[in-house]
Amino acid sequence: MEFGRVNEELLGTIDFSLPASAASNEAVLKTGLPGPKQCWLGCSSWGQPGWVGRLYPPKTKDSNFLSLYPQHFNTVELNATHYRIWGEEHVSKWAAKTAGREFRYCPKMYQGITHRGSLTGKETLTDEFLKGMMAFGEQLGPVFIQLSDHFSPAREKELYTFLSSLPRDIRFFLELRHPVWFRQPVLDQLVATLSELRIGFVLTDTAGRRDCAHMRLTVPEIFIRFVGYNFHATDKSRCNAWIHRLKEWYAGGLEQAWFILHLGEGGHEPDLAAYFAGELLQQTGIRIPVPVFSSLF
Repeated sequence: MEFGRVNEELLGTIDFSLPASAASNEAVLKTGLPGPKQCWLGCSSWGQPGWVGRLYPPKTKDSNFLSLYPQHFNTVELNATHYRIWGEEHVSKWAAKTAGREFRYCPKMYQGITHRGSLTGKETLTDEFLKGMMAFGEQLGPVFIQLSDHFSPAREKELYTFLSSLPRDIRFFLELRHPVWFRQPVLDQLVATLSELRIGFVLTDTAGRRDCAHMRLTVPEIFIRFVGYNFHATDKSRCNAWIHRLKEWYAGGLEQAWFILHLGEGGHEPDLAAYFAGELLQQTGIRIPVPVFSSLF
């Protein structure tokens, strides 16, 4: 993900500290159900060539990445669903490769719905898209809806009408990028509407757009898209800040967190994921899969 990226030499000039948790979050977190807390950690794909020989056995083919990926991660941001509508038959094949594991797919809504023209009149496309996603069964995590950088609050009514039309038996998270969404009074109205609809609000942590790390919760669950820099020192310190914040939110009632790594070219997602999983266990007691780099390869 290139959104909000800056040149690496500028990282030392950026204040990566997370804003304080919004006061309204306390009431949202109190709606969380009691029980074991969960964290879902993953990437935007289930493998890169650089993982072969480090994370996957030598000569592993791309077609076998998905079968091996859940040994190291428990979720994936599924971007393939953004570029075309996949039918139940193909989705079932993906699900079969991860069957029997505590694993979740987080599909990104098809761009024909979200990026091409108005959101109005997209009922048939949306139904077709969601029909395919339901084939994941219990492995379906939240569907996330990303709107373009140009989708502004001038289209607020259009957005809210679309969101209101979505089925309530599927979890949705919304990612917005136009900067005016994060200004008052627009932000408060947005948060109130999403809370009423029980739709989550994506937190995008990226260097060049700190306003997108808004710290507003609308459901007792959070979806974080973390844009890092190939295991740069700032990636680790930023993850530490997130673990501290998640610990605070879990204590307040957060049910689960989705933490998706976007580190750019280089294939260092497993390195940062191993660090994150280890620190999360130490700080919160929450155990998730830890990428293992085999010395046997």
